[in-house]
Amino acid sequence: MIGEVAERMNSKEFLSFLKLIDRRTNSDKDLHIVLDNLSAHKTKEVLEWVNTHPRIHLHCTPISSSWLNTVEDWVSQLERRAFYRGVFTSISELKLELEKFIKAHNTESAKPFK
Repeated sequence: MIGEVAERMNSKEFLSFLKLIDRRTNSDKDLHIVLDNLSAHKTKEVLEWVNTHPRIHLHCTPISSSWLNTVEDWVSQLERRAFYRGVFTSISELKLELEKFIKAHNTESAKPFK
């Protein structure tokens, strides 16, 4: 799991996140990234970058996608274990908690999807 906290979600931030994913993953692996239909995911800049990185494949989901239950479960765990009753006085504190949760998840319970 790779995560990043941004103050807003726009195509610039999304492209920055794609580049982070590209850097942090083995270059011999194809990456299939599942997205919602946010317009920031489909801008000219994003699509041009993806076209120059053939191992990156973006998949936008239909509006109702029950197969995403696994992702929803992960987000639910994040909310319950990291954010519930948390008091964060800054974006930095929230970001640290998110990074801590992702690291623990990757170390203790991450399994490939089948």
